[in-house]
Amino acid sequence: MKTVAVYNSKGGVGKTSAAVNLAWLAAADRRTLLWDLDPQAAATWLLGVKEKVKGGAVKLVQGKSDAGDLVRPTSRPGLAVLPADASYRDLELALDDTKDPTRRIGRVLESVRKAYDVVVLDCPPSSSLVTDGVLRAADVLLVPLVPSPLSLRTFEQLKDQLADTPGKGPVVLPFFSMVDRRKTLHLVTVASLPGAVSVPAASAVEQMAVHREPVVSFAPTSPAAVAYAELWAAARALL
Repeated sequence: MKTVAVYNSKGGVGKTSAAVNLAWLAAADRRTLLWDLDPQAAATWLLGVKEKVKGGAVKLVQGKSDAGDLVRPTSRPGLAVLPADASYRDLELALDDTKDPTRRIGRVLESVRKAYDVVVLDCPPSSSLVTDGVLRAADVLLVPLVPSPLSLRTFEQLKDQLADTPGKGPVVLPFFSMVDRRKTLHLVTVASLPGAVSVPAASAVEQMAVHREPVVSFAPTSPAAVAYAELWAAARALL
């Protein structure tokens, strides 16, 4: 089983949209699980799954409940969700109460390893024990960047954090999100990372909340869907 995490310390950068679309694409030929780690539970909601975790996130990461029992199916064959709910607000405290807190995310994943080929983690926008656990568990780390100098600075800070992470660490794959090619700053910033996939700012992405499906499902030929497909191909090549 391989783990792909979508993470940025900032919110509102297209993280959840990417995670949902990538998980949907992965499910075309791989048994895929999306683990929603964000207490806002947006990925859970977008995929039509009830925002309810029996026993809460605390019991899950402390090994008192079984992840496999909490997984829910979606309308997409081959794609399941380990949902989030409001209890994930206490995830940081729950991890802090365990031994080896940065290993707890990985241990939850170990419990479902035989059932899935790919796990996509939709991570909360923070820098915390949850983040540390994700960085230790992930094989590939996808980092959405809004095209601006501050976003690139945040990316450099993340790379410094990864340098201090025990173990080998994930392969890092940055990509640009919400790109508006009418803006000179966006064009200049995108050019600073040659080869990075660019997901355009598009109404189709916003329409995900209306359809409660990923763009690659209801608008598969749209520029955003094509970009997500390119991003998944790039991530898949690293697994």
